[in-house]
Amino acid sequence: MFRTKTVEQSIRDTEEPEHALKKSLSAWDLTVFGVGVIIGTGIFVLTGKVAKENAGPATALAFVAAGIVCALAALCYAEFASTVPVAGSAYTFAYASIGELPAWIIGWDLVLEFALGTAVVAVGWSGYVRSLMDNIGWHLPAALEGPDVPNGTFDILAFLLVLVLTVILVLGMKLSARITALVVAIKVTVVMIVIVAGLFFIVGDNYSPFIPPSVTPPAGSGWDAPLVQTIFGYEPTNFGVMGIFTAASVVFFAFIGFDVVATAAEETKLPQRDMPRGILGSLFICTVLYVAVALVVTGMQHYSELSVSAPLADAFKATGHPFFAGVISFGAAVGLTTVCLILLLGQTRVFFAMSRDGLLPRFFSITHPRFRTPYRPTILLGVIIAIVAGFTSINELATLVNIGTLFAFVVVAVGVMVLRRNRPDLPRAFRTPWVPVLPILSIAASFWLMLNLPGETWFRFAVWMAIGIVVYFVYGRRHSRLGKAGPNAEY
Repeated sequence: MFRTKTVEQSIRDTEEPEHALKKSLSAWDLTVFGVGVIIGTGIFVLTGKVAKENAGPATALAFVAAGIVCALAALCYAEFASTVPVAGSAYTFAYASIGELPAWIIGWDLVLEFALGTAVVAVGWSGYVRSLMDNIGWHLPAALEGPDVPNGTFDILAFLLVLVLTVILVLGMKLSARITALVVAIKVTVVMIVIVAGLFFIVGDNYSPFIPPSVTPPAGSGWDAPLVQTIFGYEPTNFGVMGIFTAASVVFFAFIGFDVVATAAEETKLPQRDMPRGILGSLFICTVLYVAVALVVTGMQHYSELSVSAPLADAFKATGHPFFAGVISFGAAVGLTTVCLILLLGQTRVFFAMSRDGLLPRFFSITHPRFRTPYRPTILLGVIIAIVAGFTSINELATLVNIGTLFAFVVVAVGVMVLRRNRPDLPRAFRTPWVPVLPILSIAASFWLMLNLPGETWFRFAVWMAIGIVVYFVYGRRHSRLGKAGPNAEY
């Protein structure tokens, strides 16, 4: 169960013709992918929520705190992605350092994280598009607007979006990269409009006090309470200094996605050089943009008056500029398209890597003879997620995405330390600094944010993991390619 697959074995697998992916991505493509998946629901929605409920104008500091947690993990991801340039992200890294069962567990976790994330974001995209359609007098039948509206049954827009993105991914990574670059350009332009135009409407008094006095929120109970409150009796604080860290646990969702860049390592031309640049570059760019947006929005409108559902657009409406509000809504709809695309990309690559290792049926590890993409898992998962998105309502299940990502951060940090000890001779194009101090800090920071999630999230996550362990022992362990070949086999 803890047999490891060497880095050399992992790389050799990528050279087999029937399982080989086309190498077409550059550092620029990876950075665009990272920015494309990070900037999404978080910046367009969560800014208002945490400013109004947790941190006030100090929301900018909450973004900095969450960005630091992600940066700690990103440095660990960068070492692994440049050393083990193989599809699968944290799954592949765990297989090379900790062992097969931990690798399976993290792979199973990532499948849930990316699938649920894609479905939830697709539903959010559908809401923005319906809003834009309503503004010009176009209306869908209520039954096709999804479960979030009265009398809604099936979200046809979310369903069609996932299917279209599935086709794009089957046709090739370069096409996906070009489309993503175009959409990201639109999205970043909209964010820059918010920052630049908003500067002219800032009122200095809105920043006072920058860190509002602390307030103890109503205590949670049962499954609704954060796990840290249930176990240790700790009560999160709204506003004040501790409110900033409470807000950081929430806005962490806005950073989810940079780890998806690591899933494209095998399709990168020069992964040893370009993976660290893509991962760290995209995270840095997004953190700067997030901080700037938070400062501008809380300066335009007092934090107590910010909208929770559409803070950026409504802040401009409050200043008497509905044109900018419309532009922001359009940018949000366009921006969520790339988030769906890249989350779907990440899931199919993890599924592909697990299949190539025999832990899932090998049928799914055959690449398309022309496009050199893993078309079988892409089509299968795309159809399943499209159906789920059609019937899914945005609710507390989205927190499963947070806990899954944080769990992956912990595994990767552990893997860096283990591989440093077991394979000190391994060539590393990028080395995580201050090992083991930095990985330990990454583990502690990630685990702290996990403890701030509700107990019900932990329960659902545990159920999914239990199902995964059963699948491993029933199928994966018996069909493992590494197990069949033997620990020292060359295959």
